[in-house]
Amino acid sequence: MLTSTEENYLKAILALENEGAVSTNALADRMETKASSVTDMIRKLAEKELVDYQKYKGVSLTVSGKDAALRIVRKHRLWEVFLVEKLNFGWDEVHEIAEQLEHIQSVQLTDRLEEFLGFPKFDPHGDPIPDKNGTIVRRKKACLLNEMELTIPATVVGVNDSSPAFLQFLDRQGVQLGDTLILLEKYEFDDSMLVETKNGTINFSHAVVTNICVEPKQ
Repeated sequence: MLTSTEENYLKAILALENEGAVSTNALADRMETKASSVTDMIRKLAEKELVDYQKYKGVSLTVSGKDAALRIVRKHRLWEVFLVEKLNFGWDEVHEIAEQLEHIQSVQLTDRLEEFLGFPKFDPHGDPIPDKNGTIVRRKKACLLNEMELTIPATVVGVNDSSPAFLQFLDRQGVQLGDTLILLEKYEFDDSMLVETKNGTINFSHAVVTNICVEPKQ
């Protein structure tokens, strides 16, 4: 049995591992705590054989540690789907609530929740949901909006930035998952781009077009 704090650390290490070796300082920044606190927690997780730690090389998840982290991510993203699809929460409202719900330990509840939702592959932000075996379905053709060629229709499939501020901004622009966007023009001056949306053409900043994930329409 893991504490909620230990689970949060495992989830954070999993996320950081996708970006390379995980240093104690990077983990401290992610967890918004002191490096000394991170060191103490790494020691506890290492004693439970959930992480490996080598001085100057950082920390990594063991096989059992990665399995545990993926189970937490699975629960979190399934709860986000439930909150949006069944309780009509906005996609900008669900992260903090799912942070609480992800620590429920019942495997049976998680499996029934997944079945009730129809075995979704992606959460409301477009992030993949691991199945009960930890398998993740990844989008093969996904890219950032700024990487699209001009005039090629693309479907919004996710966001890199899932902060409430960014999601609320997209809501105000009428941009949602499943929408079609067409890149019309790229401006070299500030890397902003003119984009055709269902609500008309909008000039999006570099910060926006590098945080919207799309797939070319078939």
